[in-house]
Amino acid sequence: MKFIYFENEAGKTLGILDAQDKIITLESALGATAPKDLNALIDTMSEEEVLALAEKAKAMEGTIALEAVKVLAPIEYPKRNIFCLGKNYLDHANETKGLPGGSDDIPQFPIYFAKVAQPAIGQGENVLAYQEYTDMVDYEVELAIVIGKDGIDISKEDAESHIFGYTIINDVSARNIQRKHGQWFKGKSLETYCPMGPVLVHKSEIAFPVELDIQCSINGEMRQNSNTNQLIFDIPTIIHDLSKGMYLRKGDIISTGTPAGVGLGFKPFKFLKPGDTMECYVEGIGKLTNTFGKELV
Repeated sequence: MKFIYFENEAGKTLGILDAQDKIITLESALGATAPKDLNALIDTMSEEEVLALAEKAKAMEGTIALEAVKVLAPIEYPKRNIFCLGKNYLDHANETKGLPGGSDDIPQFPIYFAKVAQPAIGQGENVLAYQEYTDMVDYEVELAIVIGKDGIDISKEDAESHIFGYTIINDVSARNIQRKHGQWFKGKSLETYCPMGPVLVHKSEIAFPVELDIQCSINGEMRQNSNTNQLIFDIPTIIHDLSKGMYLRKGDIISTGTPAGVGLGFKPFKFLKPGDTMECYVEGIGKLTNTFGKELV
């Protein structure tokens, strides 16, 4: 089940994307009391109710064409900052060795940082260039986990039960700002620096443990190409470790790290230029496409 948050002449609302790229609105499936966004759905519907909704949707036909709507980030306004992992693919950790401002060590424990997304931007939207601040803007395709059940001190064995679903995040990063401040928060939290989407896939659609191809292309050139089975710290480990002494809450988003091939990893660097098109792909979820520094024509 692919949840899609979108906007048309009727306003913003939540739907389910069917196999024919048609949208079934939640209101048509559940009536006038249907949740209007994913935060509300995750807060109010049990896992059993969500699975029942999936079965109901299978028997329905979408009535709204995908191309007729503006696709928004699945969770446009996360309740809390996004939890992110740094250097969580071995090849990415290796490609950043020797670069200024970073450690050459392979992480022995997960590296966490937070990213502001208020709002996250959606499919086809423009990432602002901020040329007065930075000329070192980078892309990072990542698989993101959305939490569906509160928990603290979660065991690895119980990790999947706390997941609601998965989406894609492009962890856009201003590398010079990261170096200037000696940490990652500011350089990854400028407005529009969190493209997300295009949909959120319920966990029932993706086998666990999660082994999905993950890729990013810039103007059609493949830059990143890996699989989530290459994570240094896998999803059960992340949820177990992050929840030690700290609650994970419904609606929390965890971005699991990026593989090799970022602009910073090339010699010379391949940072984004105004007009570049970024295509982030994760198997089973789809393709998230955004432009940099220039509106789509």
